[in-house]
Amino acid sequence: MFTLYNILLHFANVILKIFGLFNHKIKLGVVGRRKTFNRLNKVLSKGDKSIWFHCASLGEYEQGLPVFEEIIRLYPSNKIVLSFFSPSGFESKKNTSIADLVVYLPIDTKRNARDFLNILNPELVIFVKYEFWPNYLNEIIKQNKKAILISALLRPNQIFFKPYGKWMPKYLKAFDHFFVQNELSKKLFNSIGFQNVTISGDTRYDRVSNQLKMNNSLPSIEEFKDNKLCFVAGSTWPEGEDLICDYINSNPSLDIKFIIAPHDVKPNRIKQLQKKLKTGGIIFSEKDNEKLKEGQVLIINTIGLLSKIYSYADITYVGGALGSTGLHNILEPAVFGSPIIIGKNHTKFPEAKLMIEQGGVFCINSKLEFKSVLSGLIKNVESRKQAGLLNSKYIEKNKGAVIQILDYLRR
Repeated sequence: MFTLYNILLHFANVILKIFGLFNHKIKLGVVGRRKTFNRLNKVLSKGDKSIWFHCASLGEYEQGLPVFEEIIRLYPSNKIVLSFFSPSGFESKKNTSIADLVVYLPIDTKRNARDFLNILNPELVIFVKYEFWPNYLNEIIKQNKKAILISALLRPNQIFFKPYGKWMPKYLKAFDHFFVQNELSKKLFNSIGFQNVTISGDTRYDRVSNQLKMNNSLPSIEEFKDNKLCFVAGSTWPEGEDLICDYINSNPSLDIKFIIAPHDVKPNRIKQLQKKLKTGGIIFSEKDNEKLKEGQVLIINTIGLLSKIYSYADITYVGGALGSTGLHNILEPAVFGSPIIIGKNHTKFPEAKLMIEQGGVFCINSKLEFKSVLSGLIKNVESRKQAGLLNSKYIEKNKGAVIQILDYLRR
């Protein structure tokens, strides 16, 4: 099966190059991977000490960041190389200050894996969540590198637990230790012969908790809110925006402020959103500060502000789960103690299930349900505050994964 995997990988590599001719995102990855080895050789010299962080995409980067930051303090003389597989991760963080170099991970061929590890010669390798590339893992084993997997989250339907995936677990021996998010993940690792597993939880709780230590003030947002009740919709997609805009249009006399931060901030998407609103809304980059207090809806058309904007929310909606794109991060608003509304497609996000059960997150699947939940939270101050408090307590209770990982590395 390993031989078949390598044959199929070469075909996949060719297909990606062809698709890249027609798809901008795929092209970014194809072109970026071609440059990886040259960029590595320019930054790393023979004898350099390095540490390699790998993330599939942006979500895994955010998950690993609190660990990365602490490891940099532990190993101040090491050069840090951060790799991504997806363009969305690389393009967002290619200039991050936590790494000396950010690169695309070359396709998982035997040669690429060997050359990549030979140039890096890392003292420590950290993979986040569930990136399992057999040739890279095999090369880590061959070169006897220290590697850990953090915030791992396994499910029974993954390849390791299928009859056709029995060849895969042996490559997991590349990891000296697995830090998993929950009991199920530990049991699944145990079931395929791995006992070097610690339930540390999800490092994202540490990540969002750190946000409370930062200066989250945004004068423009404060001016717009004007000490009124504020509803913030973060990482929205069209299906969620339809519900939100319909609610706003149907309740023009509500003395409430609405902030909408779309996932896609391209100009045409912002214009489409504006057209759905009877008042049009104020565009953040075009705002007139003197008129901010007068506006009812503020549309955020820039990136990088949402985690701070959440600090102004009295009620939050987080997008992704009404459609098929996947739920965006609900922990970011939860840390600030606001109740959260999400769609029904959240089965791959265990935190959503738990937070719904405890009463801080509300799941909706229709315009009617959205209207009912939002109106209830607006009218019932005590219920709103209680739901928000449950969310902030949930974050506080679940942080601490970073400490466990660092304790292991210090041994």
